[in-house]
Amino acid sequence: MSDLLGPSTNGPAALRSLLRGAIDSATPLVLPGCYDALGARLIEQAGFEGAYMTGFGSTASLLGRPDVGLLGLSEMVDNARRISSAINLPVVADADTGYGNPINVIRTVQEFERAGVAGIHIEDQVLPKKCGHMENKQVIATEQMVAKIAAAASARTDPDFLLIARTDARAPHGLDDAISRATKCAEAGADVLFIEALEGPDEIERVATEFKGIPLLFNWVEGGKTPRLTYDEIAELGFAIIITPIGALLAATRAIQNYLTRLKADGTPAGLVDKLLGFDDFTNLIGLPEITDLETRFS
Repeated sequence: MSDLLGPSTNGPAALRSLLRGAIDSATPLVLPGCYDALGARLIEQAGFEGAYMTGFGSTASLLGRPDVGLLGLSEMVDNARRISSAINLPVVADADTGYGNPINVIRTVQEFERAGVAGIHIEDQVLPKKCGHMENKQVIATEQMVAKIAAAASARTDPDFLLIARTDARAPHGLDDAISRATKCAEAGADVLFIEALEGPDEIERVATEFKGIPLLFNWVEGGKTPRLTYDEIAELGFAIIITPIGALLAATRAIQNYLTRLKADGTPAGLVDKLLGFDDFTNLIGLPEITDLETRFS
């Protein structure tokens, strides 16, 4: 866990090292999605090597609304800062469309770098954007997206900061256009390519073949458009990163619904206590022992 007074080991260099290891060993790096600092600490406790800040989950958590472009740069960066500060794992953050034109993208990269994240992905949707697995998406011209990626690559102060180019062109324009866009984004400086909402194993295999030798990201969305491939299948295709943006959000929502349903029926949580994480276990998880030690040290 990230200690209040401990050194940080979750920067871009750490993510680059993990990515190189994933590519060399043909074992994709799994980045579970989190939408707050508590979720990030749970990811670290579970033994994962990195975390992904989900825009879908951040919007649902902060606003209780769907992912349709309602959060802006400052809100997303603030959330990213809290998440990256809570753990000693590298964090990849959803940076939506970069929040404007290439000039805006420059500031976006700089703000996420200052927030302590190790990488971001930027997409080519028209503002206001939507979750990649929703209907009726629109994308900007290829040349506009390429300009954004070139600006993002130039804006990095740390050359290890990971730049992921996401295209949502598959849905409105077809796979050929999505592949063409991704190719040009790689030429403009993207480190990893993310072709969103692929449909069917054949499309996934074609993308893997087209971009052999270029790091690819696989978006595993429960209930989304992309088929439910296993880890081994994704690894065999050569993907370097797997993100699972909304699984923890869906699991937490169902658990809270079940708790509240029982509480409404019973009037108190007396019948639920034995099924919950213990109070002491929870305070230990979120770092109370460190606080106690610091209180003793500085008393």
